[in-house]
Amino acid sequence: MPLQPKELGEFNFAGDDHVVPFQVEGLDVRGRAVQIGPLLNSILGRHNYPPEVARLLAEAVVLTALIGTSLKFEGKFIVQTKSDGPVDLLVADFATPENIRAYARYDADALAAAIAAGKTSPSELLGRGTLALTIDQGNYMQPYQGIVPLDGSSLEEIAGVYFRQSEQIPTQVRLGVAELFDRDELGRPRHGWRAGGLIAQFLPDAPDRMRLPDLHGGDGDTRDITLSEDDAWTEARALVETIDADELTDPLIGVERLLFRLFHERGVRVFPPLGVFDRCSCSRDKIKGVLKGFSDSELEASAEEGEIAVTCEFCSTTYRYTADEIRQSPSIDDTDTVETRA
Repeated sequence: MPLQPKELGEFNFAGDDHVVPFQVEGLDVRGRAVQIGPLLNSILGRHNYPPEVARLLAEAVVLTALIGTSLKFEGKFIVQTKSDGPVDLLVADFATPENIRAYARYDADALAAAIAAGKTSPSELLGRGTLALTIDQGNYMQPYQGIVPLDGSSLEEIAGVYFRQSEQIPTQVRLGVAELFDRDELGRPRHGWRAGGLIAQFLPDAPDRMRLPDLHGGDGDTRDITLSEDDAWTEARALVETIDADELTDPLIGVERLLFRLFHERGVRVFPPLGVFDRCSCSRDKIKGVLKGFSDSELEASAEEGEIAVTCEFCSTTYRYTADEIRQSPSIDDTDTVETRA
């Protein structure tokens, strides 16, 4: 459905926690955009992360939603960083067709030292390491994983490099996060988070139009490569770069209005929105199956007063078992991340 100025007053906007696919035919661009509110507050609220950590995880959640909703099969899409900074791990995964979960791991002392020193940029908090984007189609398919180094660039820049290296698709990514302080209906102070993002990809009918210069130094060739960029993609990329973080997170703008602001001169078409939800895939039976792989001595060491407590790192749900209950259960292969707490 084309989005035109006269339709703005009547248009049924997608609202928060809905990914909106779009197409700009005049520029051979396709993409997706999203604003995330309640889902993000639910994920961040249960962990009480420091703001610096919450911002990083929020960006990972938005990126996961934008890419995960493009999957055309049953499976998972996982964004994960591993690095040597104060925030050494971010994980966000999308289980088709609509479920997202996420968590972060950080060193509280190292984070406090970084904050005291004013070293709170994403690159300084993450440090050096890798960003892995994994597509898992299930038990009978080999997972596909693309790995990009964390080299001091922003998460949106690194994601663009991933698409260029792994998918050979010119891609522009914008991510924004906002921490909100306001009051509820009763006038009480309220704290919350919003995040938004947009991914635009150049997909012309003629594949040779997608050709771009090699990444600098990527193949060891230091020659100056002067391959010119397609004019349509140059224009699209320049338009996307004008987006402010405030526009991505402002609920009064909304995704459809933002897309109209960017591309109205070229004609932007939006498609039915795709809802995303804060839902963990852990369960009592799945975690019991994971514990089935523990030895008797490990189970006994994990028990306190005859009970083993296991907390899911994603949703913070705690499951409690006896050692006998674990021994009598069948093994279940699952990739849920759990923490055993005695």
